[in-house]
Amino acid sequence: MSGGGAQPGFPGIAVLEAQEERLTLRRFTHDDAWALGSALADLARERQAPVAIDIRRGGQQLFHCALPGSSADNDAWIDRKRRVVERYGESSLLVGSRFRAKGTTFEESSRLDPDRYAAHGGSFPVRVEGAGVIGTVTVSGLPQVEDHAMVVEALERLLAS
Repeated sequence: MSGGGAQPGFPGIAVLEAQEERLTLRRFTHDDAWALGSALADLARERQAPVAIDIRRGGQQLFHCALPGSSADNDAWIDRKRRVVERYGESSLLVGSRFRAKGTTFEESSRLDPDRYAAHGGSFPVRVEGAGVIGTVTVSGLPQVEDHAMVVEALERLLAS
């Protein structure tokens, strides 16, 4: 399903799919994770956004930052959103949008434990050319569409550098 109508305030499925295709990286090193995490932290500081940021490659956490106003609850949201990306290979916002486009919700229809999985925006796959999804970048602390948009903006900056 690639057309799907967007819920008010949410990007459409086609837009989300295009973001993922466009934001495929040529490589993703420890230094790239640091640059991406630092760019996210800078964006959040500029906007006084009370977020936590997490970047992983495989099972290894390469970057974590908790800014003023964030809490341990944001870390729990990071884990839940990250698990959705790891399971589906798509952004947490796209996964949730696919369920909404079918007239249901992730919580109602995924058959996954909502204490462990949350298809709310803010986690994005780190996709590398020729390798596929190798990790995740996640932001938590803002409304889900804003968490997602912040990650997209930082990935766009990384690709442009």
